[in-house]
Amino acid sequence: MEDGKIKLTAQDIYDKLINEDKIKTIKGQIRFHLGDVSIVVKKKDVVGNILQEWVEGWLDKRNIAHVPNPNSQMPPDVYLDPDDMTHNLLEIKAFNREASPAFDIADFKAFINELIEKPYHLETDFRIFGYVMDEESGDVIIKDLWLKKIWEITRPMDNWPITCQYKNGVLQKMRPGTWYGNSRNFKFYENMEDYLAAFEQTIYQYGETRSLGDQWRNKFCRSYRNHYGKEIDFPQWREIKDKYILGTDSQRMLACSEEMKKKKS
Repeated sequence: MEDGKIKLTAQDIYDKLINEDKIKTIKGQIRFHLGDVSIVVKKKDVVGNILQEWVEGWLDKRNIAHVPNPNSQMPPDVYLDPDDMTHNLLEIKAFNREASPAFDIADFKAFINELIEKPYHLETDFRIFGYVMDEESGDVIIKDLWLKKIWEITRPMDNWPITCQYKNGVLQKMRPGTWYGNSRNFKFYENMEDYLAAFEQTIYQYGETRSLGDQWRNKFCRSYRNHYGKEIDFPQWREIKDKYILGTDSQRMLACSEEMKKKKS
């Protein structure tokens, strides 16, 4: 690039953080200065937002090309190719590793139209920091770092095909499941197509968006074809539901058996 910045993929950045910067072996602190008072912040609920800003500072420091997304309500946070903002999309998330992940993925209703207008946003890479904070010293440590696609952190939940925030009859934000844990009741989606089936079913199932369901598949597939120059097809929810909702005793036994095999290997 003319300004000397280098272009890296989300995977390149993940490797750089892990292997070169040794991100999981260093400590950090959040400091706040106002007038003649300086403090070390020891409240965990601010760490996530700070880490997002830190990543953008890290990209600047390493001279890595990127452009922030002006729409903070939708992924991605950062475009890693300023010359082509339809690929190399990076979303930055963080959560307290001593609790379950509870960050927002996107607003559900907004994401319905977002995927039709910009189907490539489905390929966004999620850089997820799992941090811990020492409440006495304020030291922050990155315990885990993941690079995931949206379907790899999404699964069914009670009453809904995708993990989401549902309050007072309103389906609000899409949320992740605990992808690094084990569940006897649900599996995480294996691929983009199965995720799309679950997403479409959620559109049908939610009263406020049910009327959009009949045309959403056709609109998305047409938009995907126009952008990528190839067709995409995905199953109906009823065709894959039993693969992800382990609702019967036999399915639970199978899941337990598979988990035991993993532990032995």
